[in-house]
Amino acid sequence: MSEETKGELVCNANDIQVKQALRVLIDDYPVAIVKDSMGDIHAIADTCSHADISLSEGEVEGCAIECWGHGSQFDLRSGQPLQLPAYDPVPVFAVTIDGDDVYVDVTNVVNGASVDNY
Repeated sequence: MSEETKGELVCNANDIQVKQALRVLIDDYPVAIVKDSMGDIHAIADTCSHADISLSEGEVEGCAIECWGHGSQFDLRSGQPLQLPAYDPVPVFAVTIDGDDVYVDVTNVVNGASVDNY
């Protein structure tokens, strides 16, 4: 698989602890790289859809991340809000793991959410 189809190399899988997130910029676009409770890695837009707050600073529980500002939670697989006050999903991006390298393709929004608001 070529680098182009994988997306951008953002980190090593060992750079992220279980139940933690890492904020990266891909072409000036903030992305949260998140390792859920099972150790799976996800990539979502790093801005809460309710307020301009970094999601990577929030708590990770199960397969969700919580915005520390107002308590909205987002499913890491679908980007759907699980708790108010957010009601719009956040974009979820394609992730490729090659060895320990983590690649994210911000041109491949797997949940169809709009990236225009972020």
